[in-house]
Amino acid sequence: MQNPYGIEALWAQGDIVIKSVAIILLMMSIASWYVIVVRGWGLFQLRKPARALADFWHSQSFSEALHVLGDNRPDNHFRHLAEEGQAALDHHANHKTDLHGHLPLADWLTACLRGSIDESAERLQRGLAILASVGSTAPFIGLFGTVWGIYHALVGIGVSGQASIDKVAGPVGEALIMTAFGLAVAIPAVLGYNALARGNKGILSKLHRFAHQLHAYLITGAPPAKGNTAPVTRLESRKPPQSEAV
Repeated sequence: MQNPYGIEALWAQGDIVIKSVAIILLMMSIASWYVIVVRGWGLFQLRKPARALADFWHSQSFSEALHVLGDNRPDNHFRHLAEEGQAALDHHANHKTDLHGHLPLADWLTACLRGSIDESAERLQRGLAILASVGSTAPFIGLFGTVWGIYHALVGIGVSGQASIDKVAGPVGEALIMTAFGLAVAIPAVLGYNALARGNKGILSKLHRFAHQLHAYLITGAPPAKGNTAPVTRLESRKPPQSEAV
C-alpha cells in the first residue's frame, strides 16, 4: 500500500513545478557524481607516475625514463611534461632561423614547460565548475521546491476547509522533502570539490618540481642536487647548442 506521506505521494500529488524541481536536482546529482568518479579515478591513476619520479632520474636514457613514467595517455601529465620539454629542446635546435631560435634556450624551455603545466592544470580542473555550481545552487533549488510545495499544500487545505493536524502534516511534510533532496545533492558536490581541488593542488606541486628538474637536466644534462647529495648524472648527457652558450 502506498505511503500517504512518502516520496511516491509527493510525486503523485505534486504539480509540474515540483516535478521539474525534482528532475533538475536528479540531473544535478548525476552530473556531480559523474565528475567526482571520473576525476577521482584520474587522480588515482596519477599516483603511479608520481611515485615513479625518483626512478625516472635513475634511468640510463631519456627514452627509458619516459617508459618509467607509464603509458603515453592524455591524462599522464608527468610524461606529457617530459615529452614537451624534449620536443622544445629539439625544436629549438632545429629551427635556428625562426624567431624563437633567437631566444635563449633556457627562456624557451621555461616557456614551453610552463605552457605544458598550464594545460595540465586546465585538464585537472575540468568539471570542478560543475561541482561548485551544484554545491552552491542545489540547496536553494530544493528550498524553492519546498516553498512552492507548502504554498500548494496550504491552498489545497484552504479550499477543502480542513485545517486539522493530520490534514496539514502530510502535504507540508512532503514539501519539506524537497529541502532534503537539495541538501543530498549539494553535500556530495561540495565534499567532492574540496577533495579534488586538494588532489589537484598536490599534483600541480609535483609537476612544478618535476619541471624545475627537467629544465636543469635539459640545459646541463643533470637535474639539480637536493641538499648535500650529488646531482644525478646517469641520464645521457645533453648539451645545448654552441650558439646558445654564454
